[in-house]
Amino acid sequence: MHDSLRIGTLVGAPDAVRVIPQIVKHGFESFSLTFWQTTGATDLAETAARVRELAAEHDFIISSVGIFGNPLTGTGDNADALASWERLIDHAHLFGTDMVSGFTGRLTGQSIDESIPKFAEVFGELSKRAADKGLRIAFENCSMGGDWQTGDWNIAHNPAAWEKMFNAVPADNIGLEWEPCHQMVALIDPIPQLRKWTDKIFHVHGKDATIAWDIVREYGIHGPQPYVWHRTPGFGDTNWTDVITILRQAGYKGTIDIEGWHDPVYRDELEMTGQVHALNYLKHCRGGSFIPNPI
Repeated sequence: MHDSLRIGTLVGAPDAVRVIPQIVKHGFESFSLTFWQTTGATDLAETAARVRELAAEHDFIISSVGIFGNPLTGTGDNADALASWERLIDHAHLFGTDMVSGFTGRLTGQSIDESIPKFAEVFGELSKRAADKGLRIAFENCSMGGDWQTGDWNIAHNPAAWEKMFNAVPADNIGLEWEPCHQMVALIDPIPQLRKWTDKIFHVHGKDATIAWDIVREYGIHGPQPYVWHRTPGFGDTNWTDVITILRQAGYKGTIDIEGWHDPVYRDELEMTGQVHALNYLKHCRGGSFIPNPI
């Protein structure tokens, strides 16, 4: 048996059939499959069938399928983003998951307030399409370099924006794909935020951050030196035992999937070294391997 809170990692969906057999042996219990801006030429039904075969063989689950682009503009490299959301909603069940994740998008160069009506129009429809299929939609809390006033990708990076989003589309099946890293980059303490928002957290990315408070105090956040780094869990500032405790206390039924490829140290040839360390660290923080109680 598995712990109800599985620990896994993100894998690019077009590469899933090639990559998963190489890394699943390290003990990953779930995989979150991601697309960038478009599902492109990927045959979703065929990919899903092959992934389900691997899942049956290696005893993992697909926690979510995701499309990370801007579905509100429909232009340039994001021209297929909205259609990709629709495709993933229509095919998610083939992967054995009930969740589609990604960015909200935003009106390029405009404020969060100005983007809310278009968000409500697009995700009002997508949330109904998902609900009809028993699916949930989860928005990653990543700013992608944007702020309240301007940006190109996502509005779901600040709790004040979440209030506006969920008021604009008051659907039970839309929520957050949350991680502490993106909040720490904005100097937000993730722990009280997590306690407040657990009912809207559908999926958790395993990504942490290290804040150099000495640099913040000496140079501020607009100086020449970086003050924060994205980290693989186990190398950052967050107490993941607290995160998992809060999630369990709230009845969280999802997974924690490591989002790698960002750590400034455990990268390149050390990427999987860091990810497997994070996997084992997060398993330790949840209490180790699942142990059945005596009968």
